[in-house]
Amino acid sequence: MSMTGTAVRAAHVSLLALLALCGQALAQAGEAQPKVTDPHFKIAPGYLKRSDLPDSLVLLGAPPAADSAALARDEEARKTTIPLRNTARWKLAITDADLAFPQAADNFSCAMGVRIDGQQTPRLYAMMQKMLSDFGLSTYGVKNKYNRVRPFVVHNEATCRADQEAILRNDGSYPSGHTAAGWGWALVFAQINPERADALFKRGIEFGQSRVICDAHWQSDVDAGRIMGAATVARLQTDPTFLADLKAAKVEVKAAKAKRLPSTAECAAEAAALSAQ
Repeated sequence: MSMTGTAVRAAHVSLLALLALCGQALAQAGEAQPKVTDPHFKIAPGYLKRSDLPDSLVLLGAPPAADSAALARDEEARKTTIPLRNTARWKLAITDADLAFPQAADNFSCAMGVRIDGQQTPRLYAMMQKMLSDFGLSTYGVKNKYNRVRPFVVHNEATCRADQEAILRNDGSYPSGHTAAGWGWALVFAQINPERADALFKRGIEFGQSRVICDAHWQSDVDAGRIMGAATVARLQTDPTFLADLKAAKVEVKAAKAKRLPSTAECAAEAAALSAQ
């Protein structure tokens, strides 16, 4: 059956309207996807939808302004770390900067008292990778808005990881995604292994401080990163997939305590590095 000219025109107008709506929806979807510079936060899909992540634009203010007391605090914190360069603590900051696996898991194995890996604790190992995306992505609203310049760029220095500097130069300093991940992991690990909670909290704090020692972040970046890490962990507590993995990880870790442990030598070296500050 043929269509009348009026019907054809009406169908054409409807099609144009539909295309316009699709274009608007795609544009809005594009706006909802922040630019993510650090490839570590794309290792595995996270637990949370982007729309369900805590919003750093709501939770955080702007980074310290020029000539402010807050920036002076940042500069002072940076100066206190200069004597640590090329020490054992500096070397620990180098490994803490590596969010790739298995190093990211190794960074917390001593504090956990259990070797975190794909063989002994596969569920926990996979959880770390998924949470990493959630922690990192939670920081990018503010990162992209302010695009704060990192301390090593401001002071024309090197970081503890020359191989990462090209990415860091184009990735906003505030807040610290590494810190969000380290503190978030520590909080979840303490849920899984509460007997080691204090050691895990301490390691999570020092993981963030490694970013200041490395000259990759300001202290206020690290402080803000901890806020985003904690907020993301709180949000994860409502996700059924995360909660199922958390339950399974508790079983894994309980079984692993009687099996493969981190070496006493590497844990002694880590403890010495952390105490030598």
